[in-house]
Amino acid sequence: MMREMVLTAASLALTGAVVANAYYQKHQFYPSVVYLTKSSPSMAVLYLQAFVFVILMGKLIRKVFFGQLRAAEMEHLIERSWYAVTETCLAFTVFRDDFSPRFVAQFTMLLFLKCFHWLAEDRIDYMERSPVLTWLFHVRAICLLTFLGLVDSFLVHVAYNTTIQSGASVQLVFGFEYAILLTMVATVFMKYTLHVIDLQSENPWDNKAVFLLYTELIMGFIKAVLYICFVAIMIKVHTFPLFAIRPMYLTLRGFKKSLSDVIMSRRAISNMNTLYPDATAEELAQGDNVCIICREEMTTACKKLPCNHIFHASCLRSWFQRQQTFP
Repeated sequence: MMREMVLTAASLALTGAVVANAYYQKHQFYPSVVYLTKSSPSMAVLYLQAFVFVILMGKLIRKVFFGQLRAAEMEHLIERSWYAVTETCLAFTVFRDDFSPRFVAQFTMLLFLKCFHWLAEDRIDYMERSPVLTWLFHVRAICLLTFLGLVDSFLVHVAYNTTIQSGASVQLVFGFEYAILLTMVATVFMKYTLHVIDLQSENPWDNKAVFLLYTELIMGFIKAVLYICFVAIMIKVHTFPLFAIRPMYLTLRGFKKSLSDVIMSRRAISNMNTLYPDATAEELAQGDNVCIICREEMTTACKKLPCNHIFHASCLRSWFQRQQTFP
């Protein structure tokens, strides 16, 4: 905390000295502004001040919406940020003619918003493993997802209008990035809704896994279509976007996995009655008659697998909805 205060005070003092020097040199507002923009050292100081402001703003928003971050969330944030910076640097090579202070500011804001999308995704995924969820958690989650959704929609709209009016530029990349972030918000919101419904149920919600599978499948398909359209547009108006290869590959691989999971899950459930016989009373009496999925005693409506393990039919069905392997 002390280090942050010292850094903030030093940057403010340095910025104040630069602005005062500009006004001392020119004695008027507009000439002072021109002097600042033409002076490389002055602009470097102003960029440093903006960077400090972004860090402080990020810490404030993190405090409001997340509180204390878990170690796993910090690790994921650092790892993803590294890849995001690398891919954006590759985008610089494609749109190097558009490089400007405005471009740097837009990139900083994009990375800034991406960080909170990643944190929101990790925090909602943690809902299922969290022993206690307070009302503050739900208020933070709903407000954060609403805020991110509105910001993403607005920036997609701005990028679209700019591209239509001025032609293909770096705004095409920013618009596409915010469209991908918007699909992430939709996915996280669906997961949050499903988790809340499950928490409100007196008994475990058996169909929750099915909805999660189809949510991943549908959103994966939308993201894959967005990437394919983006690459096609970039090839037509500019060149092949090398920076999009890795995220597009990961998206297509994720969609393929989601599709495979849905197919295998439906196949396993549909084949339960034909492939796995009902367990007899003698078989239940011979072994441990406790279902290891729900930890309840088995009396009727049980299935015997080829490995001779026995489970409740409803538990086995719920398992195949979440996993595509034997329990």
